[in-house]
Amino acid sequence: MSIKGKAYLMGAFEHPLRDAPDTSTPQLHAECARGALIDAGLTKDDVDGYFCAGDAPGFGGLSMVDYMGLKNVRHLDSTETGGSSYIVHVGHAAQAIAAGKCSVALITLAGRPRHGGRRPGAGMAPGGGGGLTDGPPEAGFENIYGGSTHNTYGMCAMRHMHQYGTTSEQLAWIKVAASHHAQWNAHAMLREVVTVEEVLASPIIASPLHRLDCCVISDGGGAVIVVSPEVARSLKRPLVKIIGSAEAPKGPRGGGGLDLTFSAGAWSGPAAFAEAGVTPADIKYASIYDSFTITVLMQLEDLGFCAKGEGGKFVADGALISGVGKLPFNTDGGGLCNNHPTNRGGITKVIEAVRQLRGEAHPKVQVPSCDLAIAHGTGGSLGARHGAATLIMERE
Repeated sequence: MSIKGKAYLMGAFEHPLRDAPDTSTPQLHAECARGALIDAGLTKDDVDGYFCAGDAPGFGGLSMVDYMGLKNVRHLDSTETGGSSYIVHVGHAAQAIAAGKCSVALITLAGRPRHGGRRPGAGMAPGGGGGLTDGPPEAGFENIYGGSTHNTYGMCAMRHMHQYGTTSEQLAWIKVAASHHAQWNAHAMLREVVTVEEVLASPIIASPLHRLDCCVISDGGGAVIVVSPEVARSLKRPLVKIIGSAEAPKGPRGGGGLDLTFSAGAWSGPAAFAEAGVTPADIKYASIYDSFTITVLMQLEDLGFCAKGEGGKFVADGALISGVGKLPFNTDGGGLCNNHPTNRGGITKVIEAVRQLRGEAHPKVQVPSCDLAIAHGTGGSLGARHGAATLIMERE
């Protein structure tokens, strides 16, 4: 069953906090939910579907429905795919709405990795996976080999450079573009515009990745509201229609045949484009998961914005800067500069895409006549097993 045109994104809210020492994780979830409902023009009593992932405390959806006083929920989904969870959830919400399981779906993310610490015995926290308090399921299999967030992504970058001639200078352009956008975001953690030279001069964290190739870690969160067409047309908000969605896993298959130069987006991307009936050339704005600069480069290739191995040339010389380049990306500053709440930045990608399609992004980064956008994310680790999710949205 296709979900094309069967659900709309009508509420979006990004929590303004990046450091929340005095706010609990459930409170952050609730504040994000309230903000998204206000944005949509709805109340909590309208919500009949709730979606969350592993960042939700207690019994996840069961606990949060009770905490937030959601009395009319008849559909729950707590799918966990790391940083891509929330892009997956938008697709699942559209499916549930199309199947008649709910008509107003609330999706929330929140966390406090800057204050939560690491649970004893927890494994590494992948750039697109569990937060600092959540060891991923694969930890028991792979941590004995010394894997960490940074060096697994570093492996991907090193292999891409070896195989395709990609350079650190080309990766640095991704950070430069993010910083050009973040300067206009009052809530961004890093608002200073940086140069390629400054990225390359920052300390090596996991060769060949520098400190400025890595995302920030922030407290905070966000929420979005997905509704049926009937509900959407009753609200006084711009209509953002969901027209394509797909998800896919990728793993080492027992330790053999793991190609480090591509992600699961190589499968989720084409499937989402096929459902939407559009091509990468049609996209006006791209929200791309950016745990590291190499994450962005590989996903742009896998989604079809350029050929495999051509990502370095594609992103160079300001190609991702709004108003300058051919594909504006992450105009809020993304995970590289704005925020990366609880190591799960997928929902922020959807939020900024909604802003762009509504024409509500900052005037300095708003894409003119933005009528088609993509949000794409990964969860897990590109250097090991992970999943990807792709969402295509259209302004109606």
